[in-house]
Amino acid sequence: MVKAAVLYEQKSPMVIEDVELDDPKAGEVLVKIGAAGICRSDRHYMHGDAPTLLPVVLGHEGAGTVEAVGPGVTSVRPGQQVILSFVSSCGRCKSCLTGSAHICDTHAAAGAFMFDGTTRLHKGDTRIHHFGKTACFAEYSVMPEAAVVPIETPIGMDIAAMIGCCVPTGVGAVISSAKVPPGSTVAVIGCGGVGLNVVMGAALVNASKIIAVDIRESQLEFAMKFGATHTVNASDKDPVAQVRELTDGKGVDYAFEVFGSADTTKAAYDMTGKSGTVTIVGIAPVGAEAGINAVDMVRNEKTMRGTYYGSTQAAIDMPKLVDMYLSKKLNLDDLVVRHYSLDKINEAYDDMDKGEVGRGIVMF
Repeated sequence: MVKAAVLYEQKSPMVIEDVELDDPKAGEVLVKIGAAGICRSDRHYMHGDAPTLLPVVLGHEGAGTVEAVGPGVTSVRPGQQVILSFVSSCGRCKSCLTGSAHICDTHAAAGAFMFDGTTRLHKGDTRIHHFGKTACFAEYSVMPEAAVVPIETPIGMDIAAMIGCCVPTGVGAVISSAKVPPGSTVAVIGCGGVGLNVVMGAALVNASKIIAVDIRESQLEFAMKFGATHTVNASDKDPVAQVRELTDGKGVDYAFEVFGSADTTKAAYDMTGKSGTVTIVGIAPVGAEAGINAVDMVRNEKTMRGTYYGSTQAAIDMPKLVDMYLSKKLNLDDLVVRHYSLDKINEAYDDMDKGEVGRGIVMF
């Protein structure tokens, strides 16, 4: 039996209870969870903004220690610290074979099941699904071998957990997806955990202006600690006009939407200048559509793209991000502001909804 936070019904709190966890099968790993991040992506499923199979154990931003391995597992061994990847790439589908393992077709088709179409979590005869095949809102979790990335130098579990999601999603959006060159002007809409990592990514590539945009002054002040050079409060004035004013009327070279809504997507597009690139990082509610000026896109040669997981190749990029943290190039220590026990996980999401700054982490 393991303690887990189980979501039985959307728009209702998770239930903290003991559930049964089967042993890992071939190609699977049992991980003792050390930390799990409080990420907005899980909130979408909790609040009903996106569909999911129920009941389910959420949690996709995590880290832990390998407890046991199933037959055929060769990349990790018991006792190793691992970072979790919420996309377990199969290595054989078209996306994997063309360099886009972060949008693996097989992983997407299996959804909240393991690759064999079953689950390892259950309560009696009731099967419980695995969000992202990581399900790290639990003391232990069984996941595919591809979901665990070993690191050579152990780091704090809370830091390692963030390198499982918000760090590669944000930093990767700048470096791997948009490929922002030095000297560019950048706007970041939404300064939560992922947005702050976009800010850090822009600082890493030496962007000349990094404009943080949010509706909360506390978030904007916090963003300055991570490399923002200017801030725009969108709560009382038009953020597009403010960003254009800060760029001599031209608009930014690169805009990143990191909140997840139709309105902020349109704002990101409108504040981008000629030959600019708009990168959508945030996941909007299902069905959201943003109105874009099609003529403007052509005449001003704008580029608009989405990025999932920061176009991250987990096994390659996560160890690099660990090295960046250890060499003080990424200020992840200041990003963690709150720690919770698993019993307080619903409170942790309430704090997120209140707009508390920084990242909250569940520690095990």
